[in-house]
Amino acid sequence: MHYTRLGKTGLEVSRLCLGCMAFGDVAEGQRPWALDEEKSKPIIRQALDAGINFFDTANMYSGGTSETITGKLLWSMVRREDVVLATKVHHRMRLGPNGMGQSRKAIMHEIDESLKRLGTDYVDLYQIHRFDPNTPIEETLDALNDVVRAGKVRYLGASSMFAYQFMKMIMTQRMKGWAPFVSMQNHVNLLHREEEREMLPLCHEEGIGVIPWSPLARGRLARPWGSDTRRSRTDSYAGALYSKGEEASRQIVDTVADFASRRSLPMAQIALAWLLAKPVITAPIVGATSAEQLADSIAALDVRLEADEIAALEAPYQPLEPVGFE
Repeated sequence: MHYTRLGKTGLEVSRLCLGCMAFGDVAEGQRPWALDEEKSKPIIRQALDAGINFFDTANMYSGGTSETITGKLLWSMVRREDVVLATKVHHRMRLGPNGMGQSRKAIMHEIDESLKRLGTDYVDLYQIHRFDPNTPIEETLDALNDVVRAGKVRYLGASSMFAYQFMKMIMTQRMKGWAPFVSMQNHVNLLHREEEREMLPLCHEEGIGVIPWSPLARGRLARPWGSDTRRSRTDSYAGALYSKGEEASRQIVDTVADFASRRSLPMAQIALAWLLAKPVITAPIVGATSAEQLADSIAALDVRLEADEIAALEAPYQPLEPVGFE
């Protein structure tokens, strides 16, 4: 396993982060492909054995049961100080007023609930899951600063939003002397490269670690065009993310398949190798519901693409409207 620093911090993280959205109780969410505790256990064991020390979940995944399973399994296998654990706050967790968002009330409540489910007294990386247009950013950032000062959170991160929104938050933190964001979890893959326009250059200039979600485009970059899986047949959000630019997407997937065939490698390794080749990328967040999927992601760390291969993979791309901010 390779390791790197998260942004400008001294925190060392593996160059792959295991996304834990696939772990959870099916009855508590809308993910029929979720893995229960028993089925999640070998995935986490495999990740740890491979040297992955970075794990990402969110309070809203499967109604909180992703956090419960992730924490329970991790602490049965590894010491708390040996892993970097990330979770997120924003989406609705209960009906009624104050059941979602980034108000002071919501953040103070949700961090404590996450800590209970995760079975720990601190989170290494606490991330706002999306930009909250209904709460003044000063309120959100002041509350986040307080959870850091209280020792419940070590570092702060953000997720998908427009670059101007992120920069406004960064500057507010700087002016107030509040704990800063050190990472951006955004939507970057061969089928969606809109972040290359503003967000990735901003992160490079500000020394922000980039930990992309959906690096394989919900599996579309890991299988031939037109094929499907149980997850793809039930993942309605994926349709919203990748419903535009279908012809260009097909050409990109076909190119990935061509290079994978030439090298006798799985498609996932080619698609991840493209992302890992970008200097601004810290650690893609890879999900896995099988040992084979995780093994492919880990093996991608040793795949090196030539400049002409990267150019060929990027050539079919057509500009899109940014998606994934909701």
